[in-house]
Amino acid sequence: MPLPASATLLARITPLVEKLKRYAWLWPPTAFVIGLLGFFLVNRQQWLGAVLALGLLFAWCLLLAESLLTRLLNFRGQPGLPRMVTTFIAQLIHQETLFFTLPFFLATTVWASGQAIFTLLLIGCGLLAILDPLYFGLAQRHRWLYFMFHALCVFVVVLVTLPIMLHLTTGQSLILAIVAMAIFSVPSLINLMQPQGLWRWLAMIGLIVVLASAAWIGRVWIPPATLWLSGNALSPSFDVGAREPRGESVLTPSTLSGQGLYAYTAIRAPRGLREKIYHVWRHNGEVVDRIPLVIRGGREQGYRAWTHKQNFPSASQGNWQIDVMTATDQRIGTLRFRVDEDASKATHADGDIHSPPGLPGWNIRHLVAGSDQDDE
Repeated sequence: MPLPASATLLARITPLVEKLKRYAWLWPPTAFVIGLLGFFLVNRQQWLGAVLALGLLFAWCLLLAESLLTRLLNFRGQPGLPRMVTTFIAQLIHQETLFFTLPFFLATTVWASGQAIFTLLLIGCGLLAILDPLYFGLAQRHRWLYFMFHALCVFVVVLVTLPIMLHLTTGQSLILAIVAMAIFSVPSLINLMQPQGLWRWLAMIGLIVVLASAAWIGRVWIPPATLWLSGNALSPSFDVGAREPRGESVLTPSTLSGQGLYAYTAIRAPRGLREKIYHVWRHNGEVVDRIPLVIRGGREQGYRAWTHKQNFPSASQGNWQIDVMTATDQRIGTLRFRVDEDASKATHADGDIHSPPGLPGWNIRHLVAGSDQDDE
């Protein structure tokens, strides 16, 4: 009697998975290298970066197809793929996702903010994904945590790939990432909660809403994966033609009331992207100005944008901060300065363009061949 088609499929897949497991250790570093290539190719050979991102999305489609196939076979009374096989396939996709997207978040995180927590969480998840005892233990004994892990992977893959492939803004990508996370979480939640009655279905829908709401509320801690600050400066004057800061001064109240202050930022973004950002001026933690700017991606040194604040309050002494924010309140970078009557305590605005601390753009973009873009 011939075996059912599903049994034949299982007989072929299971030995193949056992062979692949011997080389599974190669997958994380390979995905990390591919992620690095995708990151550096965002502005140079962007079509190739988009191809790499498309490959990652295709892998997720395969994972979703595998999940649906297993449920279809079970519905027809036929054996589905063994749990070991499905978990191993999911592990490979999770590894690829985390190590592909990690270079983007390492380069765009403002480490002196809550964004560091999100990126460190991704690093921890990446380590979890390559340690088989922990990963399989999570998948088998703590299904709700495994569900959260899966949802996070869906979230970050959409957050990184859409600006590269479709030139969507950071805010649009964030919203679609939340929607995708909710959609891709449905099969996992069905498997986790086994909803049969009305109340279980309502509870599952409520959990999806809570998950999406948590992602939206916590967006301020999520780095804008394809935007980063490549340079910044404070200056008393500005050469609009050359788009460069000029002059120098000590930031005392009298100086600011007389000539104001220019805040210059150079922001890297994927070629073809057009996005509104904001310079949010804060005095002792309180927002005093929120000035919109529109940037365009593609320039090697970053799109040069600036704001000129003139209406400083009479009591302007204290600590000032300029947050460079997206329209959805994700921080791209920060400039800080102090205003004081005592010139020795006040910040010296020298007009020099400084690179921010941390890993902005990895600072090794010269390794990628191609000519610089000086459009803006």
